[in-house]
Amino acid sequence: MTTVLAPVAGAAIGLSAVPDPVFSQAMVGPGTAIDPRREPVEALAPIDGTIVKLHPHAYVVVGDDGRGVLVHLGIDTVQLKGEGFRLLAAEGDRVRAGQPVVAWDPAVVEAGGRSPVCPVVALDAVRDAVGGIAEGSVNAGDALFEWA
Repeated sequence: MTTVLAPVAGAAIGLSAVPDPVFSQAMVGPGTAIDPRREPVEALAPIDGTIVKLHPHAYVVVGDDGRGVLVHLGIDTVQLKGEGFRLLAAEGDRVRAGQPVVAWDPAVVEAGGRSPVCPVVALDAVRDAVGGIAEGSVNAGDALFEWA
């Protein structure tokens, strides 16, 4: 069982509420999403592992068991080409769950006309593998879901 932590504080809203069909239809895997507080924040590693992909707007941490968790900071934020994001780690870094990975400001993303909603996805997992999904208010570092 892998406990996936909330990378940011906010309201857990579920993947179906994400304004992007790739996430809302769980095409990359099951999970949930967080509508973040509108304040500057450091997005955290959701699990212990290695950062195998790191972009200013998204990152993937893979645990020793081979399970990968994607954190996507906002929707269509790739279009910002890194503007407004600051990397706090590097690809290949070993991280602990709860360790800061990227600094960003969801309010700035929203002010630019994009959704700051953050999908957190168990990559390549079957839908039934994810349970115990948090609802309502979550703090960064809280348990967000369990991956069986």
